[in-house]
Amino acid sequence: MIYLDYNATTPLAPEVVRALQPYLEGEFGNPSSDYLLGIKAKEAVAEARRQVAGLLSCRPGEIVFTSGATEANNTVLKGVARHRGQGQIITTAIEHPAVLAPCRELQSQGFEITILPVDSRGLVDPDAVRRAITPKTILISVMHANNETGALQPIAEIGDLARASGVWFHTDAAQSVGKIPVQVAELQVDFLTLAGHKFYAPKGVGALYVRPGCAFSPLLQGASQEGGRRAGMENVPYLVALGEACRLARERVEQDGPHLKSLRDLLHARLLAGFPELTLNGPEQERLPNTLNVSFPGLSGSAILGGIPEVAASLGAACHSGEETISPVLAAMGVPLEVARGAVRLSVGRPTTVGEVERAAELMLERVRALKR
Repeated sequence: MIYLDYNATTPLAPEVVRALQPYLEGEFGNPSSDYLLGIKAKEAVAEARRQVAGLLSCRPGEIVFTSGATEANNTVLKGVARHRGQGQIITTAIEHPAVLAPCRELQSQGFEITILPVDSRGLVDPDAVRRAITPKTILISVMHANNETGALQPIAEIGDLARASGVWFHTDAAQSVGKIPVQVAELQVDFLTLAGHKFYAPKGVGALYVRPGCAFSPLLQGASQEGGRRAGMENVPYLVALGEACRLARERVEQDGPHLKSLRDLLHARLLAGFPELTLNGPEQERLPNTLNVSFPGLSGSAILGGIPEVAASLGAACHSGEETISPVLAAMGVPLEVARGAVRLSVGRPTTVGEVERAAELMLERVRALKR
C-alpha cells in the first residue's frame, strides 16, 4: 500500500517507539507518588514538557498536556468562555469540527459567534478579522494550517492585531506543528493546540500552549495535575512519546520541509501532465509543504480512489444517505460542486519515497483514463 494520507495520521517514528517502550513495561510509576518509581515517572513527564516547549520556543510551564487537539481546542474555547462570561468569539468557516462544534454549543448558551468567510484560496483576510472585533470580543480562533488544503493562514498578522486590540488569540496548529517551524512568539498567539499523532507520536496525546497572563476554566476538574489546569492521571508513556516526537521534529523540521515539498510537487506535476484539466484547491504558495488537494473535474474522487486500493488518500466529497456532500472547506472556498466532487487530498510524509509518488500518480491516472472511457 502507498500511504498518502499523512494529514490524517502518521505512523510512530522508530525513535518514538524506542522511547515509549520502557514506560509500557517496567517504568509504570504514578508521577504523583513519592517513591523512586513515581519520581522517575515525574521526571519523564517533566522532560517531555521541556521537549514540547523546545519545539514551540516557549517555557515548559506554559505547556498543558491533553489527550489531543480536540480536547485542547475544547479547553480553550469553553474554558475562556466560562472564565470571561458572555461575549463574542470570532472564528472562520474552514475550522476543524473540534473548533466549530464547541462554538455552536457556546452559541446555544448565548455567546455571539462570528464566522468569517475565506477567499477562493481558503485564506482569511486579516482586515476582516479587524472589522469583526468589537468591545465584546473575548477570543479569536483561527487555524494555522488547514487539514484539507494545507492553506497557511496569516497567523502572525492576526496575532498582531489581536494583541493591539487586547483580545486573546488561539490557533489550532494540529496540522502545522512538526511539518514547519512553529514558534509561539513569532505567531503572537495566546493559546496554541497540537496533536501528537500528526507528527509521528501516538494517537491520544496532545498539548496546549498558554501564554502567561491568559486564564481559562479547566475543562476537566479533579486533582491538581498540570498545575490545576487539566485534572487526571498523566499518560506517562504517551507523554514520553510526544516529547521524543517533538525532539525529532525540532531536529528535522528544517530538512523535512524541502524534502516533503519536492515530493508533493513531483506528484502534482505527474498528475497534471497526465490530466491537464486538473485543478489545485488552495493556495499555490501559502500552504504546507506536504499537502496537495486537487480536483479531477467531471469525475468522482470516490470513484477514482475506490478503484485503486493500493493508494491510501482522502476524499473532498462524501456520500451520506444517497446524497453526495462536498467538504465544508471546499464549499467555503466557493469550489463548484462538479469540481469539488472530484477532489482528493494527497499528503506525503517522512517515509514517503519518490518511487511511491511516481507509482501513485501512475495508478491514479490509469484509473482516471478507465473512468473516462
